[in-house]
Amino acid sequence: NPRLVQFQNSIRFPNNRVDHKFTDTLYTNENLNLKAQFVWSPYIGELMYTTLYPLRTIERPPSMIVMGCGTYSMQQYNTTALDHVTEYATNLSRLVQSMDILSERKTRVIWNLQESVNEKTLSSEYEMITNQVIDAYNKAAIETLSHSDVTIWSSSRLIASGRLSDMRHGLFVHPKCLDIDVQLLLNVYCNDHMNFNDATCCATPEQHSSSQVVVYTAFLICIILTCILTLKQSVKFLYEEPTYAYIVISSLGKLGLILTYFYLCDRTNFFMKENKYYSQVSFWLPIGYVFVLGVFFTEDSRYIKILNRDQTDEWKGCMQLILVISHMTGARTQLSILNHMRIFASSYLFLSGFGHFYYMWHRPDSGLARYLQVLFRLNALTVLCCVAMNRPYQFYYFVPLVTFWFSLLYLVLQAPPRGNGTARYLYMGLKLLALSGLTAVLYISEVFFEKIFVTRPWKALFVTTDDDIHDWWMRWKLDRYSFLYGCVFSLCLILVQKFNLIDDNTYSNLFSTKLTLVSLFIALIALCLNSTFAMLCSEAECTELHSYTVIVPILSYIVIRNISGRLRTRYSSLFTGLGRISLELYITQSHIFTAADTHGILTLLPEYPVLNSLLTCFIFICVAHELHEIMLTLMPYCVPQDSKTALRNFLIFLFIFIPLGVSDGMF
Repeated sequence: NPRLVQFQNSIRFPNNRVDHKFTDTLYTNENLNLKAQFVWSPYIGELMYTTLYPLRTIERPPSMIVMGCGTYSMQQYNTTALDHVTEYATNLSRLVQSMDILSERKTRVIWNLQESVNEKTLSSEYEMITNQVIDAYNKAAIETLSHSDVTIWSSSRLIASGRLSDMRHGLFVHPKCLDIDVQLLLNVYCNDHMNFNDATCCATPEQHSSSQVVVYTAFLICIILTCILTLKQSVKFLYEEPTYAYIVISSLGKLGLILTYFYLCDRTNFFMKENKYYSQVSFWLPIGYVFVLGVFFTEDSRYIKILNRDQTDEWKGCMQLILVISHMTGARTQLSILNHMRIFASSYLFLSGFGHFYYMWHRPDSGLARYLQVLFRLNALTVLCCVAMNRPYQFYYFVPLVTFWFSLLYLVLQAPPRGNGTARYLYMGLKLLALSGLTAVLYISEVFFEKIFVTRPWKALFVTTDDDIHDWWMRWKLDRYSFLYGCVFSLCLILVQKFNLIDDNTYSNLFSTKLTLVSLFIALIALCLNSTFAMLCSEAECTELHSYTVIVPILSYIVIRNISGRLRTRYSSLFTGLGRISLELYITQSHIFTAADTHGILTLLPEYPVLNSLLTCFIFICVAHELHEIMLTLMPYCVPQDSKTALRNFLIFLFIFIPLGVSDGMF
């Protein structure tokens, strides 16, 4: 950036002077909205004091003040420089009050320690400035400023020490070191104002919001009550069942502890973060390892139907595991892998559409209470994380997608006409066709799409923190038919089972041996062709065609997995177990496995990457499992089977969150 180079040069060489005699200078750049002023004050004296003092009361104080001096004092006092360290510290202490006042006004005050010198090449003019004297002055500065709000800048010394041999006259820092120093100063300020995709940028921790204070205070109360009740009634619980109040409060207490761990890991600098670095080995090795484990834990299923519960949970768990590994290793930067990850995400939506449609078609209890229970299951933890972690609903973008399509499906199933017998199938087919048409209309007209989804009060559910709906549009567009594919497949499967076109009530193959082999061959060819296309297509082509082609690998996998009775009735208990907590795995991975808004990796054990991965993975899975159990425990109390009671609780929940909605601009 030419402007940045110009700015750096203005700091390195004020007034274009390259010797050691500087004068005051001012640099402004309207395009960068930048104003940098250099004040030449080689001694801690009246000039430095009178420069700082007026800044305390001006309307807009500087964003950053960088100060430092010492070498001229050392040169002035010559051989008695060490004797004047106390005077140096005393003069510096006069500035502390002004520095602290400026810090309270959000000005970042930085004191730069003096760099080491190359004593071997020091000219006679500077031979009195030794590293011993410099260390004494720096120590005095650190001790004087240790109890103030001033930031001590010591990294510049390390940078300069790397090029001691290049110092001019053995004293003046090399220009390349100054370039790095300037870049560090820019980072210190700019990183707090940029949407960087980096886990290690030196940004200050995010400030907590009032909503976070309220939520964590409530959780703290629950934790305290849990401890009191546990100590008070521990003996009683050995003989009696815990009361409902204890179950709810203790569950909320455990939930509060977990969310506190989330906050420490992702919203503070308590734990380190590191960047992701993709390599073929780091991605494929863990995938191969977990697949071997998955095969090892294979066992017989008690279900024999097509896409039975064990099988769909296994599918979800397997995909979620690969998605987590891709996030951990940064593999999503590779287009071919990203395209396959998109297929997995679409498959999850397909399974959601299939599962919800199949359940609500066969179960008479799929009324309002069932709808609210599913909403609670999908969104309770998500909403709590939104508030506790101060993130928008779209941060967990997959949950809004599933919630949106499930809500539409519920409306379609409940809307008249519903019919009976054959008419029921006809009406449902027409409804799904109408829903597909509406989806196509929304896709064709992005303006119409935005008008619908940026309408208050639900606008806050679909926009990011930048008040932008583009992310929701892209994700909705990419998987606009995936949920519908699942519903249509479910309806077709119900029809096939009703008219006994296939028999999946036995352990045998669905078709004859010859037809089974042909079907397997076609499915394998289709799967390979689709995978080849995903690896070779450009990003624009894959994005444009994804919603149409994604059904090919999904149906191919279903054929391969179900056409054989042996494969249909076997499953991996490892993947199935992970599939049952896949929602919690998806939500929690952003905070306690990856970190820095998924841009980095949480580091609990620095310098031990393999051990760190194992530890964070173990905690990650345990926490997800515990959250799953907590949500299942709370659901009957929050959303009971009675529709009226469930609706009442839902309205109470909305009333509680009205203040949050007002702060987010929903009303």
